[in-house]
Amino acid sequence: MLNFFLILLLFIIHVSASDSKVPRHEPSPGESYFMSIWHNRLYLYSAAALVFGSWFAVKMALKKKSFSKDIGPWVYKTMKKNNNCSDKDTVVHVSGVKIFYGSQTGTAKGFAVELSEEVKTLGIPAEVTDMKDYDPDDQLADECTSKSICVFIVATYTDGQPTENAEWFCKWLEEASTDFRYGKTYLKGLRYAVFGLGNSVYVGHFNTVGKNVDKWLWMLSGMRIMTRGEGDCNVVKSRNGSIQADFLAWKVKFLNRLQALAKGEKKSCSGNCKTGGTCKNKRKDRQVMEEEKAALQNVSSEEELIESSSDEDESGLQDEKKSGSVVDMEDLGNIMNSAKKAMSKEEGRGDGQMVKLSKLNGVKKIEDEGERREMITPALREALTKQGYKLIGSHSGVKLCRWTKSMLRGRGGCYKHTFYGIESHRCMETTPSLACANKCVFCWRHHTNPVGTEWRWKMDPAEKILQDAVEKHQNMIRQFRGVPGVKPERYEEGLAVKHCALSLVGEPIMYPEINTFIRLLHSHHISSFLVTNAQFPQEIRSLEPVTQLYVSVDASTKDSLKKIDRPLFKDFWPRFLDSLKALGEKRQRTVYRLTLVKAWNVEEMQAYSELIALGQPDFIEVKGVTYCGESSASSLTMANVPWHQEVVAFVQQLADMLPQYEIACEHEHSNCLLIAHTKTWDCNGLLCIRAQTIR
Repeated sequence: MLNFFLILLLFIIHVSASDSKVPRHEPSPGESYFMSIWHNRLYLYSAAALVFGSWFAVKMALKKKSFSKDIGPWVYKTMKKNNNCSDKDTVVHVSGVKIFYGSQTGTAKGFAVELSEEVKTLGIPAEVTDMKDYDPDDQLADECTSKSICVFIVATYTDGQPTENAEWFCKWLEEASTDFRYGKTYLKGLRYAVFGLGNSVYVGHFNTVGKNVDKWLWMLSGMRIMTRGEGDCNVVKSRNGSIQADFLAWKVKFLNRLQALAKGEKKSCSGNCKTGGTCKNKRKDRQVMEEEKAALQNVSSEEELIESSSDEDESGLQDEKKSGSVVDMEDLGNIMNSAKKAMSKEEGRGDGQMVKLSKLNGVKKIEDEGERREMITPALREALTKQGYKLIGSHSGVKLCRWTKSMLRGRGGCYKHTFYGIESHRCMETTPSLACANKCVFCWRHHTNPVGTEWRWKMDPAEKILQDAVEKHQNMIRQFRGVPGVKPERYEEGLAVKHCALSLVGEPIMYPEINTFIRLLHSHHISSFLVTNAQFPQEIRSLEPVTQLYVSVDASTKDSLKKIDRPLFKDFWPRFLDSLKALGEKRQRTVYRLTLVKAWNVEEMQAYSELIALGQPDFIEVKGVTYCGESSASSLTMANVPWHQEVVAFVQQLADMLPQYEIACEHEHSNCLLIAHTKTWDCNGLLCIRAQTIR
């Protein structure tokens, strides 16, 4: 400001001096002064700007010096920290997740889609890929450098084989893992996780595909990011109650692990936290840890080596060692001996309760009825309800047959009406057990029902099952009241159940109280037709007499029976033959039911005749397979359904090989024929096979 006033003063003096030389006729001094200012205004503006700029620069320099002296160190540290964070955020640790699925019935595919949606909610790209559309030879090695996580959700199919869409992928992976041309480091850098789907009822093949995929990837130097997950369709042995719950538990762990990897963490928490807090790993339930440790003891030495290679497994084993072992190895022999003694003592109890032995300490545990799980899971209940089942309790069901509806309208009945005089509109189709020991390729229910080799579920009383079955059947009949075409007299007769077909689905003979159920049927004057799949010979021998006892003979050789019925029992063929012998020992009406599958079991004529001689049934029903629509669980097509003329030709050829049997009846609409033993014919040559209600 001082400079400004000095310049202004000099300018005024200069102007005054110049004014003294101006003639008198010139303008007055005041006018000259203002005129001079006006003509030189640009110089004044420039001078003012220069002065103000100099003053402002000096003030800012002094202020900056004082500011940096007081808080400069704090600003420097803050800026440095922000720069470091910015650099760290730019590093991408997980570029995305690729989910591969191998599915036969659609369960694995559904899990893959579900996991993909969950991953996307975390802001991480996810892609679902069908294994049959992926070429591992050209593409899998690229995943090693893509910073993506590969997830393999694979199901185990028949005999421990991969599903059809995963067959080539698994074959290539197996060959690559042992091919020196690929090398042991072919997939080094590949980060992966595996979840397998299986059924523990198949003891020798449970989750075989998931285990193999995990092993082969590891052999090629792939890096497992977490322990392999295993889903179990067997609700009895499933760790979480169902395969859906098993996947949910594994999915939660995977998402947590994925978030950790996305943040750049290389290892999962080992339990040695330095923050002073309580580690979640140390809060892990001791019982779960014991079960995992016991399960590891059943794995082969090679798989144990593979499992221990991951970082998470190493940390988990360290935690188990630190938490203290339950049993010393030196004491394991004594414990096993005591366990065997405890088991032998419990064998003589005969109280119907299930006895279990702890895997580690040999302490006996009697499983009460309340501890068993229900056969019908929520997912299974929903699926069966959509198929039209009326479910009863926790393991039974009833359904209205289409022939019942037909006969209510005064039309024809099913083949049982033609063969045995059963009135279809008075027949109730039910089962006390939805579970079965086979997974037949022509199953009507597309394998939605549970499977098992023994009864391991909660059990409902026979009285309750029969009461609810009759009530639900009557309610379905009442829905036809007033429907056009329904005859009133048939409607009234249909409300009174006179016959029960225990052939709806599953294996009714598995129900522990099947004899009580049969006695109840007969006490209510209801006749009974029971169908069994010839896998429970002792139960057949102990079964009380029914109106008519069926055995399904779906094939005549061991190989074809395994291919068609896909039984759970390893000794299925001895059981099958013994069941036929047991049928021959029964003093009641017996039936063989043959289901012909074209190109599968129609060429085994001589073998069929030998099986018939083994059981000597009263009747033989020969029926062409019924195609129930496309199913991912079966390769059956319309090409496998024989024409009626082909069924007739088969029956004629078979009857010619059986001197004691003759063709008795035919029901073309059902594509079925009946062969009867000559002892069932009367003196007039008429067939005496009319089913009589037991009174």
